[in-house]
Amino acid sequence: MSRQTARVREVGPRDGLQMVSSILSTEHKLEWCRAAAKAGIEEIEVTSFVPPSLIPQFADAREVALGAVAMGGFRAAALVPNLKGAERAIAAGLPVVNYVLSASEAHNLANVRRSSDESLKGFGDIVALRDAAPGAKTILGGCVATAFGCTIQGDVPERRVIEIAGRYAEMGADEIVIADTVGYAAPLQVRRIMSAVVKEVFPLPVACHFHDTRGLGLANVTAAVEAGVRAFDASIGGLGGCPFAPGASGNIDTEDTVFLLEQLGLATGVDIEALVALRARVAEWLPGENLGGAIARAGLPKTFRSNAAHD
Repeated sequence: MSRQTARVREVGPRDGLQMVSSILSTEHKLEWCRAAAKAGIEEIEVTSFVPPSLIPQFADAREVALGAVAMGGFRAAALVPNLKGAERAIAAGLPVVNYVLSASEAHNLANVRRSSDESLKGFGDIVALRDAAPGAKTILGGCVATAFGCTIQGDVPERRVIEIAGRYAEMGADEIVIADTVGYAAPLQVRRIMSAVVKEVFPLPVACHFHDTRGLGLANVTAAVEAGVRAFDASIGGLGGCPFAPGASGNIDTEDTVFLLEQLGLATGVDIEALVALRARVAEWLPGENLGGAIARAGLPKTFRSNAAHD
């Protein structure tokens, strides 16, 4: 009898690094990717194509992208905010490009100086660019940021989140990502919104991107699983946050997320102990950064058994 599976995408080399105080070397970023892939992570968001003047951490975006693509063994992805970023990502040969806009109008204006409708139009330009490019078809992810609330605007209408997800699907997105950019989500809200999004964009795959800012990150993963979501972004040691959303600390922790999904009966194919070993290396590379993680502190219980893809 086959088991259900879940996919965890490591976003530490992108989201995890965008707010740290030191610049991590290109070599260490690629080593992070290599070790995560060896642990069984099948997709890694390796960088972001944004102006270095905004986030200096990604001044080496092209070098990291080329190195990750050459490395093989996993799907390398990048986050882009506009057409120029998408052009650079596709030119680097990345198989996955994730485009982001905010359901919060105030956050979108602060982030990219455009309304969310203007950003949706920009996604259409990226789809046209992708479809005109020769060679393999780039997978395009459409991400809805601040989907559960916003530090600038406050409430974000749920109908607006569902509408944007549907428009992404109509315009040619291959996957929808719903993001709790500022850690406002709560389980009942997650179950309600994600059930509606999954229904709205079926049969496209849907992923969630949660932050653990207020301690509800893993509870929200459970709620999203109950709503039918089987893909999640996470960062080694819970590193990360949004530089354009005050107080938005911490992604959900990759090691703990994999552990939870396995305990929920979903096969991830990921070696948790290898992730813990990678976490220790990341801590050495980034001295002074606060890394979280319950599994790193307590270890796996003796009763733990990972779920094989098949019984």
